[in-house]
Order: sequence, then C-alpha cells, then structure tokens
Amino acid sequence: MNEPRAYQPVKGVFWMLVTGLLFVGVTALVKVNGTRIPAAESAFLRYAMGLVFLLPMIGALRQSRLSLRQHKLFWARGLAHTGGVALWFYAMARIPIADVTAMNYLAPVYVTLGAALFLGEKLALRRILAVVAALVGALIILRPGFREVGMGHLAMLFAAVFFAGSYLLAKRMSDETGPAVVVSMLSLTVTVGLAPLALANWVSPTGSELAVLFAVAALATAGHYTMSMAFAAAPVTVTQPVSFLQLVWAILLGAVFFGEGVDPWVVVGGLVIIGSIAFITMREAALKRKMRTPAVPATKF
Repeated sequence: MNEPRAYQPVKGVFWMLVTGLLFVGVTALVKVNGTRIPAAESAFLRYAMGLVFLLPMIGALRQSRLSLRQHKLFWARGLAHTGGVALWFYAMARIPIADVTAMNYLAPVYVTLGAALFLGEKLALRRILAVVAALVGALIILRPGFREVGMGHLAMLFAAVFFAGSYLLAKRMSDETGPAVVVSMLSLTVTVGLAPLALANWVSPTGSELAVLFAVAALATAGHYTMSMAFAAAPVTVTQPVSFLQLVWAILLGAVFFGEGVDPWVVVGGLVIIGSIAFITMREAALKRKMRTPAVPATKF
C-alpha cells in the first residue's frame, strides 16, 4: 500500500511561479510570429521541434512501464490538448494577449461543470453561483453587442474546454507518474494529433519563423516540466493563487511590448473569473476533497 505523499508547499509555489514566467515568454514569441503560418502548422512545428528536448527523458519513459489504462489516458489527454493548442495558436495571433489570458481562466470553471456532468460530483448552490459569476466575467470581457466578438475570442472559448479536459487528466497522471513521463507523453501524442491538421494547409515557414517556434518549443517544454513538478510538490489549492499572476504578466506584456493598451473591461472580467476560481478552490480545500481544478498556467501548450 502506498504511503501518503509528503507535500512541499514552498517548492510547489516556486515551480508554479517559474511556470508562469516561462509561459509569458511563450506568449510573447507566438505573438511575434503573427498569422502568416496557419495556427495548426505553427502548433505542429512547435511540438515537432520540441521532441528534441525529450532525449534526456527517454530513459524515464522507457522505465515507466505504463499500463494499458495509463496509455489510454495519455492519448485521451493528447487528443484534448491537440484541439486546445490549435485554437490557442489561432486566438493568440489575432486578439490581445490579456484577452487570451483572461479567457484561459475559464478552463477550471469548465472542469467544475464537467466533474458534475460526467463524474457525478455534487454541484452545490455556492459552486453553481461561482460558475455563473465566471461566465458573467467572460461576458464582461467579450461584451457582445458593444464590441465586435472576433473568431479569436470564439476560439478561446472552445480552447478552454479542450484544455480543461487535458489538465484534469494531467493532474491524475501527475499523481501516478513522474514529470518526465507526463511531459514526454504530452509531446508525443500532441505531435501526432496535430500532424494531419498541419499538412492539410501547409505553408513553408521562413528560417526566422522556425527559429521563433523552436524557442517557443524550448520555453513551453520547460514550462510543462516545471508545472508537473509543481503538481507533484503541492496540492492545487496551494499552487492555484500563484497562477493568477499570469493575468498581470499578460497585461504588462501586451501594453509594454505590443502596444495593446490596457482594456479595463478585460481586467474587470478577468478578476471576476479569478474570484470565482478562488472561491471554488477554497471550498474544495474546506471540504477536504481532492482538487480537480487544474492550475491556470496549465491551460497553455
């Protein structure tokens, strides 16, 4: 019988902070590359080139001896993540960074709904109100009828659904396997999943575009690894608050480097969503149930 894992909260917070900073770099580089390369192809190239970073992890992967059930869960996660990544790349090149980041926070809310609908988890009135508040936050960001809601915004709504499924599985697999295995299997499955989407509309990339995407692969792979270390070190109830800094980094990045300005409605809507996630997280901790909601930085590629 396995002994209970000894959590290390400080270590978990540290690794989640590093994860957030790494994904800030990913966001900036994807924005720099623009829209010339189709979203699915950009995502595929990022993952294909990222396979080189798996070489040090081959030993751990070969020794993992995954069961058939674990293989199925990893491939299910890869399929969900494939959809999320393609939509995220599409949105990132078309709408402000702060909008993308704020709407990413919907993923944990979708997890709460999914756990109730598909896993039989009880959805108490207070949690229902928190979910409703998060959806109101999304409406504040989108403001349909008051501004144009572009395809990038719609892509993010659906991307958050795919990422929610992906990181619900990620949390489960982080409890069963090491970070190296989680990251390796994600990279392998998503590369395979994106290949047919990329080939369907291929545009030859330039050398500079490939260089940027390779840098994206490096930062993203490192981010997934540190995220898995955070999951393994501490419960999500500890690491979740650190992930909220991602919105701050996104607003600063967009304003300082891309001249996007600061949209107060996006800030307000993001804070409403964050507040609802914080409430759900605290309720889970108070009820001493195992957290199902993944940390927000996980809702990236």
